[in-house]
Amino acid sequence: MKVSLMITCMCDIFASNVGKDTVELLERLGCEVDFPQQQTCCGQPAFNSGYLQDSKEAMKQTMKAFRFSKYVVGPSGSCIGMLREYPKVFKGDPVWEEEAKALAAKSYEVTQFIVEVLGIEDVGATFEKKVTYHPSCHMTRILGVKKAPMMLLKNVKGINFVELPVKEDCCGFGGTFAVKNEQISTAMAQEKSRHVSETEAEYLVGGDMACLMNVGGMMEREGKNVQIAHITEILNHQ
Repeated sequence: MKVSLMITCMCDIFASNVGKDTVELLERLGCEVDFPQQQTCCGQPAFNSGYLQDSKEAMKQTMKAFRFSKYVVGPSGSCIGMLREYPKVFKGDPVWEEEAKALAAKSYEVTQFIVEVLGIEDVGATFEKKVTYHPSCHMTRILGVKKAPMMLLKNVKGINFVELPVKEDCCGFGGTFAVKNEQISTAMAQEKSRHVSETEAEYLVGGDMACLMNVGGMMEREGKNVQIAHITEILNHQ
């Protein structure tokens, strides 16, 4: 099965290992992965900040980059959630509406793709650590992916999984929210950090690097010895 990797800005700039783990994981599951180099930002930061026309230019570039892809898979529920919103953004546009629909229909967050398209619930990973999972807001609320990451994680051999208290609460990142509302964002991250500590987990796992970096940074500043890991790192661990 041919798959195009959408690396996302966060993974490209801050966590290239996530791209590596995503590619290795997909290839191990029988996929042929390519990387369209024309891809840039999906347009979400500008869109969420109210700069609609500027965001549309980034979205058009994304549609061009993945025009000939069979499937578009990314290690971010947030960014893939944005691609799924393209048809609403370009509704009524005589040039781009159909292309927006086509991209949205073939775009998947990586765990969603593994479970819903490949039909795999156990990737054969082993990870003998105590782990908790943060379900990021955009993945669960915009994209609607809730079951796939949990299913894959709980099938990892040797894992000691602990439920995160008040898991549905936002970590405080929210893209530009963290910049525009620094004090509120900080308080939210501190609360999330406290809940992670309650689990006594060694690793905080998630599907969006922005959230993990936000909470991980707070825990590091608080002197807590908790590692952050994108879910693909766990699923690719042998």
